[in-house]
Amino acid sequence: MNLPKNTLAKYLSGSLLGLLIALPASSAQDFAAEREKFPKFEREKTVYKVEAGKWNGPRLEDGQPDVQGQWSNTISNHTNLTDPQGATPGEKPRTPLGPRSERAPSRVIDPVDGQIPYQPWARELQQEYLKNFSDPIKPEYVEPLARCAPAGPSKSFMWHGYEIRQYPGYVLFLFDSGSRLIQVSDKKDLAKKPHLHQKIRLWNGDSRGYWEGNTLIVEVRNNNSKSRFGRTGEFSGTETTITERFIFDNNRERYLYQATYTDPTVFTRPWTLEIPARRVEKFAEDGWNNQLGIAKHHGKELILEPYEQICTENNGGFGGGAVIGGGSGVIH
Repeated sequence: MNLPKNTLAKYLSGSLLGLLIALPASSAQDFAAEREKFPKFEREKTVYKVEAGKWNGPRLEDGQPDVQGQWSNTISNHTNLTDPQGATPGEKPRTPLGPRSERAPSRVIDPVDGQIPYQPWARELQQEYLKNFSDPIKPEYVEPLARCAPAGPSKSFMWHGYEIRQYPGYVLFLFDSGSRLIQVSDKKDLAKKPHLHQKIRLWNGDSRGYWEGNTLIVEVRNNNSKSRFGRTGEFSGTETTITERFIFDNNRERYLYQATYTDPTVFTRPWTLEIPARRVEKFAEDGWNNQLGIAKHHGKELILEPYEQICTENNGGFGGGAVIGGGSGVIH
C-alpha cells in the first residue's frame, strides 16, 4: 500500500498522541485535502497469519519491542463471534450475506468446529442471552457495550480502533470503552508480581505478561464475567484464566491476537479464539476502525489524533440491545 506522493509517515513515540505526516501545506483545507487521498480501510475475509519468532524491529529503552500506535481488527466488529461477518441477532442483514463459506471464519479456532465448548447449563444460558438480545427484559440481557461498560479482555479487540502505548514495565491499551493495563516483566520475575486478590473482579481482568521474541504472552485472571464475546451471548466465568499471545510482525504493520480460555466450571475443555489486527494510521478516517481526526494547530505538519470519546459507563440505552423492555421504551 502506498501513501500519497511526497508524504512521509512516521510512527510517533508514546509521548505523543498520533501520527505526524510532514507536508508542505499548512492550512486546514490543505490537511483535509491530503487526508482524502488516504485509502479506505477494507475488512478482510481471511486471517492474516503472523508466526511467533525473533523480534528484529526497534525496541524501547526498557527493551520492549516498540509496537505503539493505532490499531484495529481486520475482520468485523463484535456482532457475531462464530460468524464474524454474519448478521446481528434479530436484525435483517444490511446487504446480502451470501454463502457462509464466502465470509470470514469463526473467531474460535480450537475446537475445529468453531464453537465454544460449553457445559450444558452454560450453553443454555448463552442461548437465553441470545434470545433476549433484541428486547432485553432483565439487566443481564443488556449488551454491556451498549451501556459503555468495558468490553472484556478479548472483545475489546473486536470493537472500534484503539491505541497501544508503552511505558517502562507496562503495555497500555486505550479503548473507547475502558482501558487496559498489562504489567510486563521478565518471565523469571513474574512470581514477584502476583495477581490481585481473588475477591477483586474486573471487567478486563488483571494482567501479567512478558515478551518472548515478537510475542507478548499474558495471563489474565480476576474476571468479573459480566462481559460478552459478541451480541450472540457468549460469556466466560469468574474462575476463568486466559492465556493471551500478541504476535507482532517485524514490520509493525500487523499482529495476531490469540487467547486460550480455561475454566472447568463453565467449559468442557480449554478453547482458543483468534483476532487479526493491523495499523490504521495510513487509512482514511471511517468512524469505526480508524477514528483519527486532524488536530488543530499552527504548524505545517498534518497531525492525526484520536477523537475524544464521550461514551461513559452507565450511559442510557440507545437501542440494539441497549434498552430494557425495548417494546415500551422504558429504561430501568
